[in-house]
Amino acid sequence: MKLQFIRNHQVVECDNVPPTRMLLELLREDLRVTSCKEGCAEGDCGACTVVLAEPDSHGALIYKAVNACIRLASSVQGMALWTAQDIASDALHPVQQSMLSQHASQCGFCTPGFVMSLFALYQTQVQQGKTITRNDAQHALSGNLCRCTGYQSIMQAALSLKADPQFRIDEGALLKQLLPLKKAMSLADFLKERHAKPQAQLVAGTTDVGLWINKQHKNFESVHDLTTVAELKRITTDDDGLHIGAAATLEDAFTAMQVQRPQLKNFAHRFAGLPVRNSGTLGGNVANGSPIGDSMPLLISLGATVSLARFDGVAIQTRDLPLEKLYLGYRKNIFLPDEVLTHIHVPMPGEGEFSRVYKVSKRFEDDISAVCLAIHMTLVGGRVQAISMGAGGVAAVPARAVQTEAVLVGKTWSEEAAHIGALSLQSEFAPISDMRASDAYRQAVLGQLMKRFWLETQGHTQVSLADITVIEELL
Repeated sequence: MKLQFIRNHQVVECDNVPPTRMLLELLREDLRVTSCKEGCAEGDCGACTVVLAEPDSHGALIYKAVNACIRLASSVQGMALWTAQDIASDALHPVQQSMLSQHASQCGFCTPGFVMSLFALYQTQVQQGKTITRNDAQHALSGNLCRCTGYQSIMQAALSLKADPQFRIDEGALLKQLLPLKKAMSLADFLKERHAKPQAQLVAGTTDVGLWINKQHKNFESVHDLTTVAELKRITTDDDGLHIGAAATLEDAFTAMQVQRPQLKNFAHRFAGLPVRNSGTLGGNVANGSPIGDSMPLLISLGATVSLARFDGVAIQTRDLPLEKLYLGYRKNIFLPDEVLTHIHVPMPGEGEFSRVYKVSKRFEDDISAVCLAIHMTLVGGRVQAISMGAGGVAAVPARAVQTEAVLVGKTWSEEAAHIGALSLQSEFAPISDMRASDAYRQAVLGQLMKRFWLETQGHTQVSLADITVIEELL
C-alpha cells in the first residue's frame, strides 16, 4: 500500500508498505530515523516512543505519544509524526534543554523515548499555560523505563518545563497539509470489504497484534483496520448510557467512563502506560478475549453489552448481547468469520450503586494482571438489591461470578456477608499456576479483594498503596 504522513512539515510518501510493516521498522530501516530505539519490541519500555497528531471531530489537533514498535506503519496514514530528531530547530527544544539542564540522561538509550513523551506533555499542557505537577509527569512518563535509574532527574526535567513561543507549532498550516491525506471509509463499506475478505486480520491499535508480528513472526497478507472508520472511533452519551465505538482508544474510552464513574481513574492508569492506552482500543481488548484482559471484568460488572455487525451479501445484519456471552472458551468466541464488534454500551450509574475494580500485578503500569476483580453492587436499605462481578486471570475466559452473585443478592450487607462472598469467590474459580502467580495465590487474592471491597463500602481509605499521597517536598 501507499503511505502518506507529515514529518518535518513535509509530506512523506512510502510505496509498497507491507501490511505487517511496523512503524519502528519503517522509521529506522526505510527512513533512517535512528533516534527511535528498539528496546523490547512489545510496548513495554518506551524507547521507541514517537508522537502522532491528527484532528479530532472538532478540527483541533490531538497529540499522542505511542509505541512505534507495536504500531503498524499503515496506521499513521494522514497523521503528523515527530521523533526526537524532528522537534529542534536552531536551538534545543525546551524538552531537550530541560533534560540537559537537569542531567537527565545517563546511558542515553532510553532518552529519545522520554523526550518524546515529554514533548507530548509539552504540546498538550505546557503550551496551554498549565504548570506541570508530579502526577502530570508520572502520567505522561508511565510508558517509559530507564534502566540507569535516572528517574529523579527525568522527573525534575518534566517539572521544570516552560513554554517557548519559538517552538509553537503552526497548527493551522499543519491541518491544511493533513486534510487531503486523510483516508476514511464508512462502516457499511468496511463491513462489505470484510465480507469480501473474511480471512484478513482485523486490527485496530495492534497493541496485541503487534506482539504476534514481532514475537511470533506472524505475517498477514492483508489487514482490515477498524481505525479507518470514523464512526467506530466516536464515543457518545445518551439516557441509556455510554456508547463507545470499537476503535476508540483505551485512553479516550476510560476518560469517558471516568466522567460517569470517577473512581475508575486509578484503574485506568494501572491498565497500561499512556502510550499503550493511546494506541490500544477498547474494542480490540474485548474482541481479543484474553482471560487476562483487564477491561472485560470491569465491563462485565457494569452490565455492558456489545453490538456486532456483518454484511451478509444483501444487507447489514446486527445483533446485541451481554459482553460475557462473547466467549465460549480459551481464545474462542461466537464471532462469525466476517462479523465485527462495532460498539460497547455501558449503562449509566444507578442510585445506590457502589463499584470498584482491582488489578493485582507485579508492576504498577505496563504489566499483565495476576488477578483482576470488578464488583458492582446496589444497596437498598442496607441489603444487596443487585450485584454483578467480573473476574480476570482466574478462568479460561473473562468470567462473571454468577454463583457468588447468587449467594450475596438479598443479603444484609455486612462483614459476615463479605466473608461469605470471599469464600464463594474462592470456590467458584479454579485458577491455574503460571509465570505470574500460583493458583493458591490467585484464590487467596480473590478472597482478600472481597474483604477490601467491604472496607471501602464502609468508607475506609488507605487500604492500598494507591491511596498513599506522595509529599513532593520530601523528594
